[in-house]
Amino acid sequence: MPQRTANAVWNGTLKRGDGQMAFGSGAFEGAFSFASRFEEGDGTNPEELIGAAHAGCFSMAFANELDDAGYDPVSVETEATITLSMEDGPQITTSHLETTAEVEGIDEETFQEIAEGAKEGCPVSQALASIDITLDATLV
Repeated sequence: MPQRTANAVWNGTLKRGDGQMAFGSGAFEGAFSFASRFEEGDGTNPEELIGAAHAGCFSMAFANELDDAGYDPVSVETEATITLSMEDGPQITTSHLETTAEVEGIDEETFQEIAEGAKEGCPVSQALASIDITLDATLV
């Protein structure tokens, strides 16, 4: 079974410190700070990385489920918006998936049903099961 790693180093206090995050594969390394997480500062943050993981996982799951249902997806593009609520302390409360897919020969109802199934079956969606996950799917 594949295992994936990531690394984070934080230096200093929460508000004045800074850090670096990196994927074990070497495909990504980025700086993060209090400002990049809780304000609009430069750099990345854990929520942005969760969003990338959710968008990537959903896109792959959707393409797979379309293929399993006999459709040949040309492309699936997904954006995930992760909400970090500050009420009752910082916590991730929602992930909104917005996807556009080009799929030949599929009707809108079937497309939406398969999209919902992919949303529920995606491993990252399952890992985020404690939050509200919403989906807007557009067939082009």
